[in-house]
Amino acid sequence: MSDADVIIIGSGMGGATLAAQLAPTGRRILIIEKGERLQPSPADRDAEAIFGKAHFRPKEEWLDGDGQLFNPGNYYNVGGNSKFYGAVLLRYRREDFSPLRHMGGTTPGWPMAYDSLEPWYQQAEHLFEVRGTLGEDPTEPPHSGRYDHAPVPDESAIADLRRRLKSVGLHPASLPLGVDVDTWLAHGRTTWDAFPDTCGGKKDAETVSLAQALRHPNVTLAPGCEVTRLLAGEGGKITGVEVLNQGEKQVLSAPLVVLSAGAVRSAAILLSSADEHHPQGLANRSDQVGRNFMNHNCSAVLALHPFRRNPSVYQKTLLVNDFYLTGGPKGEPLGNIQLLGKITGPILAASSPLPRPLANWIADRSIDLYAMSEDLPNPESRVQVRNGRIVLDWKRSNWEAHLALVDKLKRLLRKAGYPVVLSRAFDRRTPSHQCGTARMGADPMTSVVDSFGRSHDHRNLFIVDASILPTSAAVNPALTIAALALRSGKHIIETEFTQ
Repeated sequence: MSDADVIIIGSGMGGATLAAQLAPTGRRILIIEKGERLQPSPADRDAEAIFGKAHFRPKEEWLDGDGQLFNPGNYYNVGGNSKFYGAVLLRYRREDFSPLRHMGGTTPGWPMAYDSLEPWYQQAEHLFEVRGTLGEDPTEPPHSGRYDHAPVPDESAIADLRRRLKSVGLHPASLPLGVDVDTWLAHGRTTWDAFPDTCGGKKDAETVSLAQALRHPNVTLAPGCEVTRLLAGEGGKITGVEVLNQGEKQVLSAPLVVLSAGAVRSAAILLSSADEHHPQGLANRSDQVGRNFMNHNCSAVLALHPFRRNPSVYQKTLLVNDFYLTGGPKGEPLGNIQLLGKITGPILAASSPLPRPLANWIADRSIDLYAMSEDLPNPESRVQVRNGRIVLDWKRSNWEAHLALVDKLKRLLRKAGYPVVLSRAFDRRTPSHQCGTARMGADPMTSVVDSFGRSHDHRNLFIVDASILPTSAAVNPALTIAALALRSGKHIIETEFTQ
C-alpha cells in the first residue's frame, strides 16, 4: 500500500499552496519538509543576531562556479524561504509572458499568456490577503477583481517621498503586500526584510496555505525529513521517494509525487536521482535540469538628507515601475524599484565596514530602496551536484541594464531633494529570488515540464516551485509561484483525481 495519494516535497510557497488546493478532495496528502517549524526566540527581532551573527542561516556550504565554498543562506523550515521574505506579492506584468528585448538579450517568453494565469493570480491574492490598490501603476496588468484589503499606509517620511517622486515625474504606487502590520508591530516595533515570522504577521506559506491545508484531516506534515533522491521504474514512473528521517533511510511511495524544494534543491534532487535508465538525472531528457538559473540583479540604494530624519518603522509600502518596460538607450526595460524594510544602524554596520556611530547616523536619515533588474536565462548558469555537494554557478546577465536603473534612480532621488544617495549591489551568493532550473515549455527537448508543471518524462511527477519559471521578470516571484501552484492543483484534480 502507498504511503499517501500525493507526496509533496517542500512546504514553501509552491508546495503549501498546492496542498491547500488539493486538501478539500479528501485524498491523502503527505508534505515532506527538510526543516522544522520556527519557534519564537529572542533572536527574532535582534538585528545583530540576524545580520551580524547569521543566527538563522543553515550551516551548509555550496560551491560557486570557481569551486569556492560559500554559505548560501537557503533557509530550511516549515514554510520555506517565505518565513523570511518581504511579503511583496506582485504579479508579473502582461509583457513578461512574451519575448521581451533587453539590453542583455531577449527573453524566451512563456508557453502561456498572462490571461491564462490571471484568474489564479486573483485567487492567490485573495488567499494571501494581499493589501493593495489599483490605478496607480501604469504597468499594472488587467485584474479580474480588486484587492480585498486597502494598501498598507505610508509612514510620514514615505508619504513625503511619494510626493517628491511625483514632483520629478514618476508614478509611485502602493506595494502589494501580504502582511498584517498591526500584528507584526505588536510583537516588536522593528523592520521587516530577513526577519523571521514567528508571530503570524506575515502572510507566508506556513501561516496561510499550509495552515489551510492542515485543517483537513487527510493532510499530514512530516517536518525534519530530508528527501535525498527519487526512484523511477523502467517505464519512467516515479516509484519512490528516498528520505532521511532522523538519520534513518526510508523509501516512501505515492501514485503522484510533487517536487517543490526550491529552484536549487529541486534541481539537485533530480540530478542526484540519476540511475541506469536516466544517467543525467530524472526529468532530464532535455538536459535542462539545473540550467537557466536566475536570481535577479539587485542593489540597495540609500537616499538621505543630513537635516531630515526618517523615523519609519515599517517603510516598505511603495514601488516605482516607470522603468519596468522602458528606460534603456533603445527603450529596453530596466527594472523595478521598491522600498526595502527600514535599514537600521545594526543592519548597516553588519553588512558594511562602517563604524556603528556612522552607521547609526546614516540609518537614522536614510530612505532605503531596492533596485531590481531581470536576470536572463542562460543554460550555462546552472545548478550541478558534485560528490554530493551542490554547485551553483550563477552567470551574470543584463548587468548593464541594472547599472542604468541604479544610475537613473540616484539622479532622480537627488533631483527630488535627497542630496546624498549611496548604492551597493547585493551579495550574489544568496539565492533569495531563485528561479529557473526546470523550465516549463511545450517542447520536451528544450524544457523540463509543461505549463501545468507536469514532467515531460514522468507522468506522475509534478514540479510547482520557482524552478519552472522560464523567465525571472523583474518582480518578486512569490505570487507567481502561488498562482502556478493553484493552477496546477486544479489541473491535477481534473486529470488525476477523476480516474
